[in-house]
Amino acid sequence: MASFDEWRRRLTQVMEQRGDWPARSPWVRQAVDALARDRFAPELLWFWDGHAYIPVDRAADPDRWAAEVYGDPDAAAVTQVTDGLPSSSLSCEAVVVDMLDSLLLEPGHRVLELGTGTGRNAALLGWRAGAGRVTSVEVDPELADRARVRLREADVDVHVEVADGRAVPPASVPYDRVMATFAVDEIPWSWVAGTRPGGRIVTPWGRLGHVALTVAEDGRSATGWMQGFAQFMPARGAGHGRASFQQVRATAAGHADAGRPVGRRLEPLRGDIHLRFALRVALPDVQIITAEDDDGLNVWLHDDSSWAALSASDDGGTVAYQGGPRRLADELEGAWDRWLGDGSPSLYDYGMTVEPHGQYVWSADPVTGPRRPIGRR
Repeated sequence: MASFDEWRRRLTQVMEQRGDWPARSPWVRQAVDALARDRFAPELLWFWDGHAYIPVDRAADPDRWAAEVYGDPDAAAVTQVTDGLPSSSLSCEAVVVDMLDSLLLEPGHRVLELGTGTGRNAALLGWRAGAGRVTSVEVDPELADRARVRLREADVDVHVEVADGRAVPPASVPYDRVMATFAVDEIPWSWVAGTRPGGRIVTPWGRLGHVALTVAEDGRSATGWMQGFAQFMPARGAGHGRASFQQVRATAAGHADAGRPVGRRLEPLRGDIHLRFALRVALPDVQIITAEDDDGLNVWLHDDSSWAALSASDDGGTVAYQGGPRRLADELEGAWDRWLGDGSPSLYDYGMTVEPHGQYVWSADPVTGPRRPIGRR
């Protein structure tokens, strides 16, 4: 059985080999070394066995538990499951490091963290900002209590409050930095209003990436570029109640199309993060799910009223079926073609602007580049 120190060293070495440690923020690695992940992980973790989330007890199976905490820099360790779905986690180390680097945090900054979870990210923020400089907000009272205990044990002075991070009121003195650890589809204006002009907000957006916004000098907007690709849990209570593909297909009004051939390979929908992000921007209310069977790759799309299935056939081709008021397979291919026509911009070519009464994602340039409003149709 490997020791936790050995597990930590392995993870650190993998991240070093991949170039994950940020050169402009050497403090991040120092903080990570000082505040090990296992110190903030609960005794019971959860892993997906292909059918359900299965508990892993630290005392009963320490190696399996350590593998959940340290085994993969791109994998989160699930720390809480609610109604069969993960509701809290230790975020994957590579993304934690990238988001901290994007925050441009300096000693003495006043920091608001939204989503305390285990307390580990709050501890890293506190290590850098200093004692009493970080306020962390957690909607779950039990998680907040446990985080307070872990923070005390780690000797990090962070104030933890119980509140909904999506609606937290601005402080009397604006924060220098705001960081969220859960995904939102729209940036709450209160986050911008609570950040000083020139301050920075780093948050997951759209459950596929994270953005770093700088508040304008007049405080009337915040603008910035996408920083990286990763999948995040949504805010508590957001998204888990959404209908499944099977439910939408069973209840969608209108008859399904007879099917048409799809004249392109579908692999980029699974492996090309830049295409996936572009489709998230173009079709914000459409879920895209991929899976492979003996015939090949299959893709399922749905919103709350329409569905489409791009199904691999045994002759090596793909057939699109769709039903409901929208033709989601057609919309998908149209958005894909527009992305190709624009030169296949990468995730890092996109940015976001947030204003009091609206927000939008743009590409190439915040003023002259094409833009798309954020919000459901």
